[in-house]
Amino acid sequence: MIAQVRRIRADEWIRVRDLRLHALQDPVAAIAFLDTFENASAQPDEFWQARAANAADGDTAAQFVAVAEDDEWCGTATVLGHRDATDSALVVGVFVAEQHRGEGAIEALFDECATWSAERGFTELVLEVHVDNARAQAAYERCGFVRTGQITEQENGREYVMARPLIPAAR
Repeated sequence: MIAQVRRIRADEWIRVRDLRLHALQDPVAAIAFLDTFENASAQPDEFWQARAANAADGDTAAQFVAVAEDDEWCGTATVLGHRDATDSALVVGVFVAEQHRGEGAIEALFDECATWSAERGFTELVLEVHVDNARAQAAYERCGFVRTGQITEQENGREYVMARPLIPAAR
């Protein structure tokens, strides 16, 4: 059961690394992530320290983790400003460990991403999902994402662009 969803801290870089390596071992990792276990596991500690520091503080990116009751990190999502649309926040690196799927982790992760994004003035969350990743597409649809009609070409193949509108935060 999911106990909380929260933003990572910079000093948690080892847990950030371990969760990413876990995600990259998922059976659909080849179409879900633009990275491989082999590449990520070869990165030096400084890479992971910088990655965690960049996602722990500030307004350019935020990584959230779902934490189980036993303090296991069982899910993650990262949100950042979209590379092509200044009013959109891009969600990347979405992962929930198999044994914790169906417990509300993905919904809670997206809600945190939405809150963070709305507080920074973004009006929608956007993500890209491989056309062959039906499991992820279904999960994203349950969380309020709809296909925009756009398809991108990535290193891992064609991906649907999906979006979820945000309610702007009061300023």
